[in-house]
Amino acid sequence: METLQAAAPQTSSPARSDAASPVAGLGARQNNTRQVRHAATGREYLTFRLGTEEYGIDILKVQEIRSYEPPTKIANAPAYLKGVVNLRGVIVPIVDLRVKFNCVKADGQADIDDFTVVIVLNVKGRVVGAVVDSVSDVMQLAEQMIQPAPEMSSSIVDTTYITGIANVNERLLILMDIESLMGSAEMGLINSLTAH
Repeated sequence: METLQAAAPQTSSPARSDAASPVAGLGARQNNTRQVRHAATGREYLTFRLGTEEYGIDILKVQEIRSYEPPTKIANAPAYLKGVVNLRGVIVPIVDLRVKFNCVKADGQADIDDFTVVIVLNVKGRVVGAVVDSVSDVMQLAEQMIQPAPEMSSSIVDTTYITGIANVNERLLILMDIESLMGSAEMGLINSLTAH
């Protein structure tokens, strides 16, 4: 199983190649080169794809990136909770964000291919895995590049986990508060883990 470690972000260096990036090695799997894009000030985000959309999460929440391996299923779990894996002695719940956000095919399934990865997150002191279609790159976004999430009726669309939307090179990047999402009562991951 391929494992990629996430490192602390570097904010003062010029653009660096994939070899120095927290997602080093993915370029070889995807057969192209990626660079970290730096802005004057701001925060670094790991960007990834769910279906055709691109999302970003705070790089400081990322522990590592692993190739997908089928988890052990849990009976009566919601469809987005794929099961658990043993990560160096730690039992880690695996959440399929593609299913959670309805970024699936018409039959309700999401494809597993060579680009499908698990982003291992450290959320409120707990380790949780998130399945995504692919990891794109790491980029630093200045605050002025980020627009607030659009206001919508919560009965139609739940935007509480969207912290903003950035326009990067003519594409929209949806920024998520992954800690609030994974720690929410709806997900039930953190509460059930801290109860034991």
